[in-house]
Amino acid sequence: MGYNYFSRHTLLKRAGLPPSKKLLIFFISTGLLTIPLPHVYNSITLILFAAYTLLAYNKENVKLRPVLVPLLLFFALMAISVTWSHDVKATLKALGRESALLFIPAIFCLNMQLSKRGVRKVLNNYSLMIFLFAVYLFIKAIIRYSDAGNSEVFFYNNLATNYLNAVYLSVMVAMAAFHFLCKKNKTFWGYLTLLFLMLFLFLLSSKTIIITSVALVIVYYIFYSGMNRRFKVIALLVFLGMAGTLGYYGEINERITAEFNYSSPEGGNTEMHHVTLNEAWSRETFTANDYFNATALRLYQARIFSEMLKEDNIFLTGYGLNASAPQIEQKGIEHSLTHTGKEGITYNKINFHNQYIEAFADLGIFGLLIVILFLGINLKNSIKNKEFIHIAFAVLMISLFLTESFLWRQRGVVFFTMFYCLFNTGLLPVTTEKKAV
Repeated sequence: MGYNYFSRHTLLKRAGLPPSKKLLIFFISTGLLTIPLPHVYNSITLILFAAYTLLAYNKENVKLRPVLVPLLLFFALMAISVTWSHDVKATLKALGRESALLFIPAIFCLNMQLSKRGVRKVLNNYSLMIFLFAVYLFIKAIIRYSDAGNSEVFFYNNLATNYLNAVYLSVMVAMAAFHFLCKKNKTFWGYLTLLFLMLFLFLLSSKTIIITSVALVIVYYIFYSGMNRRFKVIALLVFLGMAGTLGYYGEINERITAEFNYSSPEGGNTEMHHVTLNEAWSRETFTANDYFNATALRLYQARIFSEMLKEDNIFLTGYGLNASAPQIEQKGIEHSLTHTGKEGITYNKINFHNQYIEAFADLGIFGLLIVILFLGINLKNSIKNKEFIHIAFAVLMISLFLTESFLWRQRGVVFFTMFYCLFNTGLLPVTTEKKAV
């Protein structure tokens, strides 16, 4: 055993990678930084991180951290669902994507525990690179605008990349913005970076992330900023003025307005009908002229899930990981909802866009309970540790799960799992402080 230990570490030293806290911080940072890039870069990074961990681990650092067990249970349930899945091929394919729930917690269990200082270094690396990535995308948008003169390049999915939609980029930008917001002794450049990230967040026009972020910033200034009352009021007034201005001018205003528009449709097309919330929940069939805004569509999807629960025996098991898509499509056929929406996507081929419903539909009641369990643990620890960046992450995930099947996408599951492990191991008190780096 001693020889194996010696040979593993010798191999790393010869490669110029002796086990150290700097390398651990580097790998965690790189794992986060490659999330917005094409999947292959993140996959390669995580594989290298896992390989480094296996070569560098010290048995003194190996510890099963109870806070990570719910993630391991969630993946175990996904794997077991193969035995009852309605679409075994789809379930097996999805397991590869969801394997981050297994090997990322395992990596954190095999490595030494980071201290709060180490976590802040990771967050600083991540936030700085997200800022640079946002600047790059903004410059690209300026170039495209100068060529075509179309202002839409500055908003929503047009501002994001071809392989990364605006909602997923928004949550990444929001986390970077909250890091700069929470930094003590901010410099002029720190304030400028924060201002740009908030502007970029509004340009991405994700309603859920923007509304949640605005609420979190208000909470931060009132309870966590440490400012006296006068400066709190000034900071809040300035922030709300900026947020109101950015929200009024741009696509975010149009997207929010569309959620409450049930009268005449855009463009004077009187043949198009905006489906009301009541219709989304109770109307039996729809026509090709019916248009669903985001809220109406999600209510309709909650409605068809309730129908699935009544018609199929899925309460305990669900349909199997990633196996509910055919059932959604069939329900769309039953309700004559097979036409495309404004973004050219066929309504009955859109997944639940709700992580809670998605987990219930695919993995049964136990899948839903595990999701609620690790979200609850995450929120509880964030409040206990009084680290606002952790609180922001916890609240963002709870709200985002209402509108996105975040964990059913590779970027989503890696993003959530990495930050969950980072915050709930690195910010929790360690039994022996010397083990934290």
